[in-house]
Amino acid sequence: MNKYVTEFIGTFFLVLTVGCSVVIGGAGVIAPLAIGSALMVMVYAGGHISGGHYNPAVTLGVWVRGRCATADVVPYWAAQLFGAVVAALILNYLKGERAAVPMKLAAGPALVAEFLYTFALVYVVLNSATAKANTGNSFYGLAIGFTVMTGAFAVGSISSAAFNPAVALGISIMGLSAWSNLWIYLLANLLAGLVAAMVFKFLNPQDT
Repeated sequence: MNKYVTEFIGTFFLVLTVGCSVVIGGAGVIAPLAIGSALMVMVYAGGHISGGHYNPAVTLGVWVRGRCATADVVPYWAAQLFGAVVAALILNYLKGERAAVPMKLAAGPALVAEFLYTFALVYVVLNSATAKANTGNSFYGLAIGFTVMTGAFAVGSISSAAFNPAVALGISIMGLSAWSNLWIYLLANLLAGLVAAMVFKFLNPQDT
């Protein structure tokens, strides 16, 4: 149970930071830094309990890599999605009269952008937080948070930079993304998590 509560808390603060930074804070150049930092600190806070996934695509990748029990996959996803829903509802209360403006996505570019940077995120998670060669390191949280920050700066104007199905659900509830776009995130993010795990296993055949 501790693992699932940890996943809820980490995802909650990640998604709440997304909403507060973009809707209340007015986005700008500070939003990617705030979002990446929120993920970083939550990974450091909960990594020793749950692994600090806070992302169904990461959970999928870690499971395929062999570092997440099959029995934990669905509960992790449930905790992450529940955290996103609660965060979105609180943001909708906190924002007051501020309006969330949904971004208009072009499906093709958004799919590619979400796939590429979700792949990068899961690839970094697997190599920095689960690889035997990096056991006990102190940089994994910074590496993971900075990957999200980099992706948000790079392709935020193309896909809204979710890189995470839970974040995608959250921004849909907040009104930052149309519900008709949700399939883009689900497909691109989960496929990227799967491919990243397969690439990790190919590059690290001895790390089982």
